[in-house]
Amino acid sequence: MADITASMVKELREMTGAGMMDCKKALNETNGDMEAAVDVLRKSGAAKAEKKASRIAAEGITRTAIADGKAVVVEVNSETDFVAKNETFQSYVEAVAKQALNSSAADVEGMMDEKWIEDSSKTVKEALVEKTATIGEKLSIRRFAKVEGDTVVSYVHGGGKIGVLVAANGATGDAVKEALTNVAMQVAAMNPTFISRNDISADELAKEKDITLESALNDPFSLPKPILNKLIEKALNGVWSDEDKAIYEEKKSNMNYLPNFLSDAAKAQLAEIALADKATISADKIFAGLVEGRISKHLKEICLLDQVYVKAEDGKQSVGAYLKSVDANITVTNFVRFEVGEGMEKKNEDFAAEVAAQLN
Repeated sequence: MADITASMVKELREMTGAGMMDCKKALNETNGDMEAAVDVLRKSGAAKAEKKASRIAAEGITRTAIADGKAVVVEVNSETDFVAKNETFQSYVEAVAKQALNSSAADVEGMMDEKWIEDSSKTVKEALVEKTATIGEKLSIRRFAKVEGDTVVSYVHGGGKIGVLVAANGATGDAVKEALTNVAMQVAAMNPTFISRNDISADELAKEKDITLESALNDPFSLPKPILNKLIEKALNGVWSDEDKAIYEEKKSNMNYLPNFLSDAAKAQLAEIALADKATISADKIFAGLVEGRISKHLKEICLLDQVYVKAEDGKQSVGAYLKSVDANITVTNFVRFEVGEGMEKKNEDFAAEVAAQLN
């Protein structure tokens, strides 16, 4: 059994919005596996929202560079936001972006031994060490990613807190660039996971269906009335307490408000009955339609081309429809979104404790 630490519980809580005890229980169930714990919370309905990035903690900026159908986005971290806003630091990150664009390395580690683009007498690593000494804070080239295409665009938001690349084939020209830049802004704002549903594997879809199904069963009062009534009938037959039975009899004329009066134990028992009847309920056509509807809604949120275009005048047009209205031949092939510090944890700055430690 993995040792579940307070920081792990905190991280999971920030990722999902679930309660502390729910997070601790999920981590115990999954032996500390963070991703599996997120799935457990989603199935139980404890997670308010799935968030692939944990708390944004580390400071720094992103920068992009483009040339000859290629684009790169880099993230370079600093210890403080004060340094991140420093002109010297920002110029350095721009140089790192140019370095990465011209690098043959697959990752930062591989790039470190290359000749520094601004001074070939140094390596990238040596230039980083020198810049760290000059600025007076620990700096880190965290990551970079590249895209290629007939048309590539970049977008940097919030002074560099978010950096986005979008690549497309099949069309070129100013109108196409403008459209893809709008899409890059969409990616920055809405943080999609996939380009389209076609990019989701069968295993991922099956996993999503299972999560959606169990999430629905864990929320019985959201189920179709015929299914809910059968579950309540079983609960009344020796499962619910006399007090909850009495509450049901009093409030059953308005089922929408019933959950507000039942005890937490009664609601949990109803969910347990639903999960025990999983096979039977899953075979129900009405329930199957409900699950498919929820899955479809979720896919529209995580698939770029299915998302509602943020600038849509009618509030309904999808990103895919918007691109087709500009040029029917545009095919988005790739996108990258970096948000500074995602997945990183920033140390707590307790100045009183720091002074006390120095005195000791």
